[in-house]
Amino acid sequence: MSKWYEEAEFYHIYPIGLLGAPRRNEGGETVHRFPVLTEKWLPHIRDLGFRAIYIGPLFESAAHGYDTTDYKQVDRRLGDNQDFQYFVQKAHEMGIKIVVDGVFNHTGRDFFAFRDIREKKWDSSYKNWYKGINFDGNSSCNDGFSYESWHGCGDLAVLNLYDPAVREYLFGVVDFWIDEFDIDGIRLDCADCLEFGFMEGLRRRTEAKKADFWLMGEVIHGDYSRWAGPDQSKLHSVTNYELWKGLYSGHNSHNYFEIAHTIRREFGNEWGIYRGMKLYTFADNHDVNRIASLLEDKRHLKPVYAMVYMLPGIPSVYYGSEFGIEGRKENGGDDALRPALELDEMEKTAPQPWLCGWLQVLSKIRREHPACVNGSYQELLLTNRQYAFGRFQDKDAVLVAANNDGEPADLWIPAADAEWEDAETGARIRAEGGKLHVNLPAGGAAVYTAVS
Repeated sequence: MSKWYEEAEFYHIYPIGLLGAPRRNEGGETVHRFPVLTEKWLPHIRDLGFRAIYIGPLFESAAHGYDTTDYKQVDRRLGDNQDFQYFVQKAHEMGIKIVVDGVFNHTGRDFFAFRDIREKKWDSSYKNWYKGINFDGNSSCNDGFSYESWHGCGDLAVLNLYDPAVREYLFGVVDFWIDEFDIDGIRLDCADCLEFGFMEGLRRRTEAKKADFWLMGEVIHGDYSRWAGPDQSKLHSVTNYELWKGLYSGHNSHNYFEIAHTIRREFGNEWGIYRGMKLYTFADNHDVNRIASLLEDKRHLKPVYAMVYMLPGIPSVYYGSEFGIEGRKENGGDDALRPALELDEMEKTAPQPWLCGWLQVLSKIRREHPACVNGSYQELLLTNRQYAFGRFQDKDAVLVAANNDGEPADLWIPAADAEWEDAETGARIRAEGGKLHVNLPAGGAAVYTAVS
């Protein structure tokens, strides 16, 4: 039987951006921005069919959220702990699970343990909490000692996860977020930098505390099975950046072979190296350019999201992208990827007003057809510009057809001789002679379900 996190579609929120919080935390009074999420965005998220939210970072920080200063306090730019408790409560009442960012590879320089080292140097009882501490050196921030920093960013000091005290402290942080807020999972920031024993211990700790707790890791390159899998020593899932790249470049270059090859490699029935795994699928997120900016033809948003939802994996949509907004990294910064949005305004001025409805269709299919979650994947038709695949489980079958050409396309898709229904329009087509004949518009996509 599937777990909730395998069946869910995730809505991804970067709250500092969405809620228009200042990019620097200057301290001072708490500003209660969370009620906007609770009162306005939660109903919107529910209505689109999402059954889970990944939100973060939330820990108190000095700037972008990944420079943690207090692991047990919601960032004052967003609200307080009570605001978040209420948000989770209301989400749960709507049937929506909540997953938060776990930033455990590094902390900010204002975190209590780092401050103690700055003040006491070698007399600090926390001097083993960070990697590469050297009191004969100095840092780019002139701390009076040197230390390992994440990618050379001096304000992100790397924690020593081999130290038992550090591990126990962070495990206690997770306990706190489960006990205090009843969260349902954690997305591990920089999972490809974390110590494997730490992740194994975290999985044991969380499963003992909440049996269906989900752990998903941010991993960009490498063999995803090193980090995720059914083994109790691993995370449940990781980000599928390999597929993300193909989703936009395969459309821009009119080369569906790129996407199909990725899926064969990952999930092919015979040789797929990640068969049985549920990787986290996305078209964009808070670290990469918006999919609407990456695609040369905006019509391709339709087949891209059909693949995000219907290919093997756990689908995710980044806030605002359901409206087709654009955004690119500017001057090496991510602010343009993380804009403040007013929901009422977006609903009136969405660049792609049809897209929300398409996501609702895809969510409904996925909710009603278990083949979309656990069914086998089968490639049915493949050319540079047309692609069709099926998901099959017992008698349940779903077919997906896509066309990246600038012209309409006639497709003859291998299918059982039966009646098939277009999930978007409700039109029914009968397959005959083992083929389903469909016509797709330029840049179009369609999903067909077998009529029982």
